[in-house]
Amino acid sequence: MILFFLTSGLFLGWSLGANDASNVFGSAVGSKMVSFRKAAIIASIFVILGAVIQGAGGAQTLGKLGAVNAIGGSFTLALAAGVTVYMMTKFSLPVSTTQAIVGAIIGWNLFTGNKTDPGTLSKIVATWISGPLLGAIFAILLFILLARIKKASKVHIIRFESLIKTWLIIVGAFGAYSLGANNIANVMGVFVPAFNLNHLDLGLFTLSSAQQLFLLGGLAIAVGIITYSKKVMETIGTNIVELSPEAAMVVVLAQSLVLFIFSSSGLSDLFVRLGLPSIPMVPVSSSQVIVGCVIGIGLYKGIRNINFRLLGEIALGWLATPVMSGLMTFFSLFFIKNIFGIDVGHKVAEGIRESGLITGAPDSSTSEMIRYILIGIVIISLVTGIVYYIIDRRKQTELRASEEKFWKNMKK
Repeated sequence: MILFFLTSGLFLGWSLGANDASNVFGSAVGSKMVSFRKAAIIASIFVILGAVIQGAGGAQTLGKLGAVNAIGGSFTLALAAGVTVYMMTKFSLPVSTTQAIVGAIIGWNLFTGNKTDPGTLSKIVATWISGPLLGAIFAILLFILLARIKKASKVHIIRFESLIKTWLIIVGAFGAYSLGANNIANVMGVFVPAFNLNHLDLGLFTLSSAQQLFLLGGLAIAVGIITYSKKVMETIGTNIVELSPEAAMVVVLAQSLVLFIFSSSGLSDLFVRLGLPSIPMVPVSSSQVIVGCVIGIGLYKGIRNINFRLLGEIALGWLATPVMSGLMTFFSLFFIKNIFGIDVGHKVAEGIRESGLITGAPDSSTSEMIRYILIGIVIISLVTGIVYYIIDRRKQTELRASEEKFWKNMKK
């Protein structure tokens, strides 16, 4: 039964992969420097690594916004947020999963009579503004720096484009890692207190209960990237403003840096040791940041290059997402509670935060299921890799034979 409730979180992860996660390679695919298939595979691998290794940063922040104290409530929140993101994705609009889950939490607070923490909400909303601004600033500075490096190095144009393609892949992998670390809280944050899983010993490393949930969420994101992200990649990569290959690399790198900054507890601790304000560990909208980066490049190259009509449609989607998600959550909670009789949560006395929902012995069956999932993924990946290698070698052999035949005919 617990695994059934988790399906809505997996659906939300799939929606994030279909919309938000695609943005790390949108500009690269839009500029035709990286194929969609290659981008999807690289993004899928690194988003999972980021989720498992560094994914706990934003989960606590969302927990402070609203303490969802029943697994039925967690299920409904994730489902409403996932449906909202999916509906926006159908219109090819790069919406924010962060906004969707924040709207859902506020909807749950209203339904159960719990207070929405204003400090946490203002911190999250501030990133909806600061994220795109930082992205635009980073993009402009990096674009200027790259132009100076290109001019000083005097690299041949063909060699330069080859280097740009390589760096697009590298910074895209970094961006996918940062996205997994920063945004997995949107997918699984409301479920973490509800699951008490055995630690999963895999020999080389051990996964905690939260990391196992982040792994499942990361896999769902990866599926979303591979199956349904191409339309949004094209929207971000080409329709707002036309990007040159070097501008595409700058956009990916700038967005990656912003996401990494808001998910790195080590960097935040360094700021504190230097006497500076700490960096809030807040899930940041990758869609908003990437749009800010693209706009920054557009402003630097000339304001006439920006598609303001599409920009207005995207802004409308940003405003509509939390409202739609909140309303959908509120009415869904009423339906789930009164029709199915499922506990969706209750009001908590002010000043009291529940540390967990499920107590008792850890659930070993779910951990074993995750172990078998990992084994299956490894086997499937190896078989797929071998088959892909064999097919690629066969194509190269056929191409070489065709070229040799062509030159023999030319000699005749």
